[in-house]
Amino acid sequence: MSAPRTVVRVLLGAALVFAGASHLTFAREEFRAQVPEGLIAALPVDEDAVVLGSGVAEVALGTALLVARRRRNTVGRVAAAFFVAVFPGNLSQWRHRRSAFGLDTDRKRFVRLFFQPVLVAAALWSTARR
Repeated sequence: MSAPRTVVRVLLGAALVFAGASHLTFAREEFRAQVPEGLIAALPVDEDAVVLGSGVAEVALGTALLVARRRRNTVGRVAAAFFVAVFPGNLSQWRHRRSAFGLDTDRKRFVRLFFQPVLVAAALWSTARR
């Protein structure tokens, strides 16, 4: 692994662990703003369960990015898939004009949508075999 890839992987892993822990503790209410209404309508589960489940997934993925060696490439692909899977929540937050995490205008919520592909690319690039 090159130093730049390692730095990005560690930063991404640490950010995921922090975000996951915040899902489970102090930011649960804020994360509810990102739960798509269609998901709640389709599944027999409440918003809080979705927030808690995604928090556990983020802690696990972040930890795996930090410590996995043999399966690093696989972990990166799973993290990228996770970022794709949670994108509808970001889209829902923008579409339904829900403020959270300082995203209190349509413009801020819209601009945020363009950061999700960056996370996908970072997960794949930082864990690629080269």
